[in-house]
Amino acid sequence: MLSRVANAIYWMCRYIERAENVARFISVNLNLLLDMPSEKGKHWEPLVMITGDQALFEKNYPDYTQAAVSRFLTFDRNYPNAILTCLAAARENGRSIREIISSEMWEHLNTFYLELADGGSPALALADPHRFYKIIQMRSHLFTGLMDSTMSHGEAWNFARIGMMIERADKTSRILDVKYFMLLPQADLVNSPMDNIQWTAVLKSASAFEMFRKEHHHITPRNVANFLIFDGQFPRSIRHCIAKAQICLHRIDGSPPESASNIAEKRLGRLKADLEYTDIDEVIEHGMHEYLDGLQTRLNQVDAAIGTTFFNLKPLIEATSSEQ
Repeated sequence: MLSRVANAIYWMCRYIERAENVARFISVNLNLLLDMPSEKGKHWEPLVMITGDQALFEKNYPDYTQAAVSRFLTFDRNYPNAILTCLAAARENGRSIREIISSEMWEHLNTFYLELADGGSPALALADPHRFYKIIQMRSHLFTGLMDSTMSHGEAWNFARIGMMIERADKTSRILDVKYFMLLPQADLVNSPMDNIQWTAVLKSASAFEMFRKEHHHITPRNVANFLIFDGQFPRSIRHCIAKAQICLHRIDGSPPESASNIAEKRLGRLKADLEYTDIDEVIEHGMHEYLDGLQTRLNQVDAAIGTTFFNLKPLIEATSSEQ
């Protein structure tokens, strides 16, 4: 496979996964506002904190209001991680490989972008935000379903899955990192109804609430962190995402799972092994924020190694995830 094609499909799926996760952050925050109206003014800044782009936001917007944050994260074409910008980049990458992906995938991606780029979308996002961001999530899920059901599961599909899994692991770590960092200092709120509502929001941010409750009876910071980092079965846990990415990487190379023939396999294999042989008590002892920060750095290193090993060129639309 040409490195240009592999690079385009890898980034196309990263961008779509990123757009879905941004919509997910906003949607859950809207639900949180319904439960805690008195805290309304404090709930929009953390959404920007998750991205790590506070400086860029504060340069262009005066306050962390719903309208400003929604516009920044959804429609601001000058912000490289806004939903609309991500979809535009995914569409351009998809356009360049139309002979590789199915016509259903391309038509859906094109329609997805055009509907969001429509002039009436910002008004709809403010008038009915719950419905608006739910539609974005569902359209992203539909794209993933079309990819799985209409595309051969060969090299191109495996590159697409690697991009999706790396992006998902990164976003799960950021959800946990910011919420844990925000909630932990409030010792007086531990085990309070407010504490439970906020940690429930953390789980819902990752669509993990129902699956978590099947495993645990009580919502505690320790249990939530353990589930989102180390659960081997939940599809959005960091460990699960890394394991699936490694499988796809070995399928591309044709090498045995226990071996490592290039720098990308070495870095991904080490990360997977560390996740398998580390437990939540060690993470807490080391420091949750420090651990997740290190994890995000290692994911960026894996991404760089994949680029060096397989693409040896920059993405068609300049990637920004590794700089977040």
